[in-house]
Amino acid sequence: NGNAGFQQVLERLESDPVCQRLSLKSFLILPFQRITRLKLLLQNILKRTRPGSEEEVQATQAYDALEKLIKDCNENVQRMKSTEELIYLSQKIEFECKIFPLVSQSRRLVKCGELTALDFSTLSPKWKVTTRPIYLHLFNDCLLLSRPKE
Repeated sequence: NGNAGFQQVLERLESDPVCQRLSLKSFLILPFQRITRLKLLLQNILKRTRPGSEEEVQATQAYDALEKLIKDCNENVQRMKSTEELIYLSQKIEFECKIFPLVSQSRRLVKCGELTALDFSTLSPKWKVTTRPIYLHLFNDCLLLSRPKE
């Protein structure tokens, strides 16, 4: 989005009849779609092979290898999504001092959300309760509390 030249070239390519008006995202997803189609194809082959035959053994081996490949792909996609979340979060959060790098290979965001903090003031004779929003970011290795910039 930040590179106007790239956006123009991308729009021109996506509108080209050769691309059938498909977006770049659809071309990036195609390999994953093909892998899952291969899995369905192998399932059908396994249904139609004679039990105990050499073809069944080979189809089972191919199916197992494909299952492992799909699992690895899904894990890598999740890892990339997690890293993208961390990068986005590190760009949004401004630390007063850098205690630790937020983006790390082993760190992943487990849960985040907004809470309301209650502050009880005991200085006055009557209890005064003030509220302010805070954000909790639970990572697999730490908990980060933040507040919106005022």
